[in-house]
Amino acid sequence: MTISIETPALLFSATSLILLAYTNRFLTIASIVRGLKKSYDETESKRTALEIKNLNLRVTLIRNMQMFGVLSLFFSVFSMTLIFFEIPMWDIYFFGFSLLLLMISLSLSFWEISISANALRLHLSDLLKKKF
Repeated sequence: MTISIETPALLFSATSLILLAYTNRFLTIASIVRGLKKSYDETESKRTALEIKNLNLRVTLIRNMQMFGVLSLFFSVFSMTLIFFEIPMWDIYFFGFSLLLLMISLSLSFWEISISANALRLHLSDLLKKKF
């Protein structure tokens, strides 16, 4: 089996957009954490502390998502280099490895989104109890 240099290049646009989305999530959560930290310093609420703990896990997941996404892009580029220098078989292995890293990154993203959705459901349940 052989692959052309265009095959790993297909990951560039997708990986770049994914990394941009991850960065946006990170910046949003960082802003929320700063606000909650200020709130916690004023009230020392247990609920706020739990929210900060939840967000800390999400920040860790996003960091790992970014790391695996960048490694995926790196190994994709390395695979293209091997194709360019006509080093057979290893190019396929490194490209396959880059796909595996991308799958890990996307799996972590799914986990982080699940945590986020559960946190939002908790906030909505409190609101629904008060309003209705």
